Amino acid sequence: MMEMILEIKNLSLQFRGRYRFLRGRASNVKALDSVSFSLTSGDTLAVIGESGSGKTSLLRAVMGLLPLHGGDIELWGKSMRSMSAKERSEIRRRCGYVLQDPYSSLPPTMSVMDAVTEPWNIVHHGRGKREEGLSRACALLTEMKLPNDLWQSRVRYSLSGGQRQRVAVARALILEPELLLCDEPTAMQDISTRGEVIEVLQRRVDAGMALMLVTHDLFLARRAARRGIVLNKGIIVDAGDTEQLLRNPSHKYTRDLVAALPKI
Repeated sequence: MMEMILEIKNLSLQFRGRYRFLRGRASNVKALDSVSFSLTSGDTLAVIGESGSGKTSLLRAVMGLLPLHGGDIELWGKSMRSMSAKERSEIRRRCGYVLQDPYSSLPPTMSVMDAVTEPWNIVHHGRGKREEGLSRACALLTEMKLPNDLWQSRVRYSLSGGQRQRVAVARALILEPELLLCDEPTAMQDISTRGEVIEVLQRRVDAGMALMLVTHDLFLARRAARRGIVLNKGIIVDAGDTEQLLRNPSHKYTRDLVAALPKI
């Protein structure tokens, strides 16, 4: 039986900003407007749209990093609006988050191994648990096909962008999250390693993990996710099976995204 992991109900987010045409007066800018969808265990959802459409803001809201201006987010049946700080911390331990920029999201002075095991060591204590964390990190880095001669190297000096991204995915997976939020997790990968990263995520999905993937790439969305929603200026303009979105888009904005895809 599928467990309801995430339910978003009429979510709205706003940011305050100042614009010259308003002569310096503050103005609210809508990042998301009446967004609703749900995600169950073992399900995959791609959030598709161009830069500035509200994709990253949606992930940050799910993680509780942005205040809600309308609607609600429920994780495992608990409303984010009514959660205490302790409950929110416990919920976050059941989630993994891969940020878009691995240059700023990974601790630069740590070694690769320390960066991957850090979340485990924060949550678990004791020598036996620390050794288990090292064992899990080794297995993850091997699965991500990161050469073991880099495991003790410092993140800042030794890794390319694609390698940092794979380390970030391993770091997010070490606590075996039930919900994984990924913000462009393959943007710095080449064709071969992109497929490998998606396969690693797919194995977790097959084992019951829910995956929410942010991307502007419809081909990647079709490969990595069963369902998709298309965001435009913070509004869901299209939704459905990712194969259907690619082959027969119903909204003009989605058709424009498909038309922009490179063709041989």
